[in-house]
Amino acid sequence: MNTRQLLTGMSLFLYSAFFLNQPAYSKEVTPSFQDYRVVESLQKVFESVAEKVKPAVVNISTISEVKINHPPIPPEFKDFFFHFGVPFPQFPDKFRTRSLGSGFIVKQEEEWAYILTNNHVVDKATKIKVKLSDGSVYRAKVVGKDPKTDVALIKIKVGNKKVPTVELGDSDRIKVGEFVIAIGNPYGLNWTVTHGIISAKGRHGLGLNPIENFIQTDAAINPGNSGGPLCDIHGKVIGINTAIVRNAQGLGFAVPINIAKKVMNDLLKYGKVIRGWLGVYIEDISPELAKKFGVKKGVLITRVMKDSPAEKGGLKNGDIIVEFNGQPVKNVADLQLKVINTKPGEIVKIKVIRDGREKVLTVKIGQMPGTEHLALEDLISKFGFSVQELTEDLRERLGIPRWVKGGVIVTEVKPGSPAEDAGLREGDVIVKAGTTPRNLRRVKNLDDLLAVIRNAGDSGILLKVVRGEGVFYVVLNQEE
Repeated sequence: MNTRQLLTGMSLFLYSAFFLNQPAYSKEVTPSFQDYRVVESLQKVFESVAEKVKPAVVNISTISEVKINHPPIPPEFKDFFFHFGVPFPQFPDKFRTRSLGSGFIVKQEEEWAYILTNNHVVDKATKIKVKLSDGSVYRAKVVGKDPKTDVALIKIKVGNKKVPTVELGDSDRIKVGEFVIAIGNPYGLNWTVTHGIISAKGRHGLGLNPIENFIQTDAAINPGNSGGPLCDIHGKVIGINTAIVRNAQGLGFAVPINIAKKVMNDLLKYGKVIRGWLGVYIEDISPELAKKFGVKKGVLITRVMKDSPAEKGGLKNGDIIVEFNGQPVKNVADLQLKVINTKPGEIVKIKVIRDGREKVLTVKIGQMPGTEHLALEDLISKFGFSVQELTEDLRERLGIPRWVKGGVIVTEVKPGSPAEDAGLREGDVIVKAGTTPRNLRRVKNLDDLLAVIRNAGDSGILLKVVRGEGVFYVVLNQEE
């Protein structure tokens, strides 16, 4: 056999081996009846969820006022305009912004419908409008906000009208890989439905919220989806669509509904969010530390706060917390959630590794500082004024009469607010509050005023006010 014959034989062999093993692209693919049934069943699930949940999803539009801090203008610059007889230009000190978001109706009590959404959707809004799926539009009021989890609860007055509500699920039971459906108003395209899967659970360290335990999903989420529901295949809400990673695809994050439910229940019951507090700075332990201490999981205490529940309970810098009340501690986010979900005053057992040995400590959980301030911000902002407790220093500087015992002093009154309409001014001292002359009670501190406002509901509030040497009464009504 010569070279030409050898090359010809090899070419024929390779040609046959390549083409005889290729798939028959020309062969027609005919799906079976069973194939169609499977796809149609999945399609019906998505259709069912959309029909069930969409009516309870709302469009939220807000107007906010943003203050502008102008740099100081030199007198010479003003003199220049004055020299030529030209009025000095007046620069605006604020401007209005508009934004869109989503929300969903969770419950209806009497004439009020309550809506869960994101805090960043309604934060600093001066006006909030809610559009229902039937096209009706309502002015909304903020029940309360929680910046730490980016959850807010608002309400609309619907009267005798029956509105659709969603069913809340259990975000602790969901699993990675499950189908999910997101509904919202991306870019103003109302009641858009997208689907995907749960990509991950317990995402934290993203720098989006102080408290993070996000559900990650690849369901399409865009600006305007914020505050909308993330649902399972049964139509139960398992999360609040919250954030996206810009310039990325398939990276959306939702606040677990179990976190939102606690925030909602606390706001309705207490007017603020009640959280447990341990009082430690912590960080995840590295693989090297884990190997040295002989642990697989846990968190390292880098600092114990002075006079905190942790210090009183015997925790020390360098301790590694491995168990909290009998449950293993996985990481920083896991411990944070365990602590904040513990009722203040509850006694817990905390197992630590100290100097290579296990030690179990008994700690009385405290209440996270700052929740009272948030409640004050949420409740007082409805009427357009802010206050602080009357101290001796303020009494001296403002010349408050000595016969005024206790009270809170008005530090700011927003223009056009119910407080301004009622006649309140900066420097006024609120000494009594109630809903009628009969139930007026002394206001010794901030908590006294908050209690009256919280219990008053939507009725007007009667205030006894001291201004200079005079005393008068005002009635505050929430803006409709």
